[in-house]
Amino acid sequence: MGGLASQGQLRMSFVRWALVTVPALLFLGFLSGKLANSGYDNGWFVALKQPDIMPPGWVFGVVWSLLYILMGLALAMILHARGAKGRGTALSLFFLQLFLNLAWSPLFFAWHEVSMAFVLILLILALSIATCFAFAAIRKAAAWLLVPYLVWLCFAAILNYQVDRLNPDAETLVPNRVHTHVAL
Repeated sequence: MGGLASQGQLRMSFVRWALVTVPALLFLGFLSGKLANSGYDNGWFVALKQPDIMPPGWVFGVVWSLLYILMGLALAMILHARGAKGRGTALSLFFLQLFLNLAWSPLFFAWHEVSMAFVLILLILALSIATCFAFAAIRKAAAWLLVPYLVWLCFAAILNYQVDRLNPDAETLVPNRVHTHVAL
């Protein structure tokens, strides 16, 4: 049994990788957003002046789910390409940009660091572009799967920039809280 793998065996190897990477990325993205209290349920975020191009809340859930699925498939392709030249670098770039991606929601929504979140998203974008090129050298299809992510990162960076511009005091803004006074 020292022969080459058949096409069916190779396909199944990719499918096994995808069955791990896609749910893992979806879970990590969901967890990051949930722990950071991201979205329109966040009182601080709702209190901010929103740019005119801000989409409704449901769009973010749909788009990020699709992007994490595409990213998971791209990652599975690269993981499947054992022995490919540049695979280690491509995977390192991918996991670095993913780590920073997952750090963005807490930085923005939990710690209210809008300006730092903008700098972070620019770094994520630069690393994602590098990842895309590294993936292209191994599997062009994997790189193409990252293109929607790059486009969305550009849009998200524009939103982040506009929120920062419209809310120069965002870091210190505290949403109105309900206070209960008990008279004695």
